[in-house]
Amino acid sequence: MTVRRAIQGIDGPEPLARSLGDAQYIADDGLATAAYLALALGKPLLLEGAPGVGKTEAAKALASVLGRELVRLQCYEGIDASAAMYEWNFPRQMLAIRQAGEDYVNLYEDQFLIARPILQTLQAPRDRVLLIDEIDRADHEFEAFLLEFLSDFTVSIPERGTMRASEPPVVVLTSNRTRELHEALRRRCVYHWIDYPAPALEAQIVMMRAASVVQDTAHRVVRAVGALRAEPLAKPPGVAETVEWAEAATLLNQQGAAWPRAFARAIGVVLKDQDDLEFMASRLDAILAESAA
Repeated sequence: MTVRRAIQGIDGPEPLARSLGDAQYIADDGLATAAYLALALGKPLLLEGAPGVGKTEAAKALASVLGRELVRLQCYEGIDASAAMYEWNFPRQMLAIRQAGEDYVNLYEDQFLIARPILQTLQAPRDRVLLIDEIDRADHEFEAFLLEFLSDFTVSIPERGTMRASEPPVVVLTSNRTRELHEALRRRCVYHWIDYPAPALEAQIVMMRAASVVQDTAHRVVRAVGALRAEPLAKPPGVAETVEWAEAATLLNQQGAAWPRAFARAIGVVLKDQDDLEFMASRLDAILAESAA
């Protein structure tokens, strides 16, 4: 495998971690190393982890560091190649036929081609970062469509032939691991598992993302969220919910709500499932009291 030159001055995991920090994303050594190797080796980066641990935010921060546009392909059940790669503008083709009359018209020129996220990235690999978000929501058939692109960064268009990227594009895939991904897809990627951050790191993230939150509140909310994640919840709170809960509780406190009442009143910011709210109703006061200790 050929190692390509450092991208935009990023010549190691440590400089990349510092640059991500400047973009308000705190990456540990494991993530910074995996991202750097994906860039250096010209391979896709596959990030797995529970919902809300920062996988999508990592891709956004990487695009910011590289100064590139983030092109996001949100996966869903039933997504097909036309939604991800390309499709032909059928109405425009029909209009061209009517206007041409008896003259010949090539219906497969660029003007009739609608580029979707994968083709957009392939056409301008130096300007874009492709995020294939929540690939586990798609089915195995869609994964098969991706293999050619992830292996050689090419797209086969029957009417046009094979289109190839001028250089390996930056591609990030995320998965919540709701199902196992195909081994062939995993082999094409540099892999990293993102877990919930350690309490000290999560408190640092809260203070970085929410300027109104003081240090004591950040540590208090992190302890409370940690306790919530230990409960058998249907939808455990992610890092984004931690930040939002800290902001919401701070806002209510500034308007007169005392601690820990401010946290309790803002519970809908961190727990977003009715069953979870009912389950925690009798336990929340104890958790908030312990978090303030």
